[in-house]
Amino acid sequence: MPLTSAASVDLALVERNGFVESRHSGAAIVLAPDGTVADRLGDASATILPRSSMKPLQALACLTAGAPLDGERLALATASHSGTDRHVAVVRDILTAAGLGEEALGCPPAWPSDTATRDELVRDRAEPARIRMNCSGKHAAMLLTCTTNGWDTGGYLDPAHPIQTHIRELVERLTGEKSAAMAVDGCGAPVYAMTLTGLARAIQRVGTSSERSPFALHRSAGALVGAVRQNPWTIDGPGRPDTIMIERLGVFAKAGAEGVQVVVAPDGTTVALKILDGSGRAASAVALRLLERAGALAAADVAETMSHLPLSVSGGGRDVGVIRPAF
Repeated sequence: MPLTSAASVDLALVERNGFVESRHSGAAIVLAPDGTVADRLGDASATILPRSSMKPLQALACLTAGAPLDGERLALATASHSGTDRHVAVVRDILTAAGLGEEALGCPPAWPSDTATRDELVRDRAEPARIRMNCSGKHAAMLLTCTTNGWDTGGYLDPAHPIQTHIRELVERLTGEKSAAMAVDGCGAPVYAMTLTGLARAIQRVGTSSERSPFALHRSAGALVGAVRQNPWTIDGPGRPDTIMIERLGVFAKAGAEGVQVVVAPDGTTVALKILDGSGRAASAVALRLLERAGALAAADVAETMSHLPLSVSGGGRDVGVIRPAF
């Protein structure tokens, strides 16, 4: 069943001058390095749509299907990027490798979420573009996978297309679950419903893989995680939560729309959470505090990292409160 209010607990509080103004409820699960459950808040067996937190699994599917991706291009394949010129240059590079232009992208046109880049485009009288959409790296990787295998690129977002079939099979293999439902993500690609526990299990399997593994799937997953950790600017953008966490803590992190967040600590401890109201503003802080509580991250390191996240509450042009974990 989908996550309900009855199956949720408070995960975060919003305080203004010491007054609790809002609460974010939801569910979370923490897996120990050996895969056992270390902590659980709310109903972690509830079914959710992982949204962009599924991108590492989609990117891994592209790799295992033979897409020639590495370094920045591989990291961009799993990104929800902020649309800067640097991001766009790498996406164009992936499309060039596929022998395709921007018009092949199936994601909708969008403005970049990076404010400076958007302001510059507006001054230049530009218009929203598919390549600026935060999922364009994922889409470019899917297209490259198609051209590598000789698959049609026109219908690559159809759930029955070979690339989407391969993605679904890999998702089910890594989560250990049959997909409960299929929906259309904001970018137009299929997204598969899974339990919060299944998402945590899959992300842990990816996040703890090694490029030296004797198994090809694990080598590919290790390459993906290494590419993200070596290029944290790709996954999100300058000053944005996932990039901040990866840069400062060496974690593997991926946020998803509607309040989903996954983080794998360097020791393999993994957290997956869903905030019921869909707000992601507290998700990274909740994930970090859960990893700290599990002993996977040092309290001082978490506190220092959280000081760089957008967690302050403003009043009259100054900080008067904070968004903080509820536990």
